[in-house]
Amino acid sequence: MRLLLFLMFIAVPLIELALLIKIGEVIGILATVGLVIITAVIGVSLLRMQGVMALRKAQESLQAGRPPIDSVVEGVCLLVAGAFLLTPGLLTDSVGFLLLVPQVRSAIARWAFAKLQQSGGVDIRTFGGGGGPRRPPPGPGAGPGAAPADRQPPGPVIEGEFTETETGPEEPSEEPAKDKPRTGTGGSPWRK
Repeated sequence: MRLLLFLMFIAVPLIELALLIKIGEVIGILATVGLVIITAVIGVSLLRMQGVMALRKAQESLQAGRPPIDSVVEGVCLLVAGAFLLTPGLLTDSVGFLLLVPQVRSAIARWAFAKLQQSGGVDIRTFGGGGGPRRPPPGPGAGPGAAPADRQPPGPVIEGEFTETETGPEEPSEEPAKDKPRTGTGGSPWRK
C-alpha cells in the first residue's frame, strides 16, 4: 500500500514533469500546453458519451432483473478515467484514454469480479423477474407475498394449518390500567 501511495503522489508527477519537459523541448512550450488542453477536452467529451452509455446499460440490466455488476465497475473505471484526463500530463491522459476503451473496462470488470468472488466478499441478490419477461401479479386468492405458480420461493417451505380461537376476557392484574394495551374482543392489542 505504501508503494502504491508513493507511486501516486511522488513518482507519477515526476514522470509527468519529465515527459512535459522532454516534449516541450521537441515541439515547443505552447504546443505542449495546447496538447495537454486538447487531450483534456477530447477526453472529457468522450467520457461524457461513455458515461451515458454505461448508465443506459445499467438501467437495461436492472430492468431485465440482472445485477448491473459490469456497469458499476465500468462506471468506476470511467470515474478514474475522468480524473486522469483532467489531471494535466500525458502519462495520466494515456491511462485515462485507455480506460475509455470498452474492451479494457470489460476486462477490468471481469478481473475485479473474479477477485471479489475469490475473496468471498461478494453476495449478489436480485429482485424482480430474473431476466425473463415481467409477469402479472398472482391471481385472486393469493396473498401479497405469494410467488407465481411457475416460480418456487427460496429456502424450505413449511406447510401447516391454523385455527383462530377466541380467548376469554382478560383477568384483572395488579398493573395500572394506563399501562395495559387497549384490547377489544380477545387478547390481542391489534383486534378491535
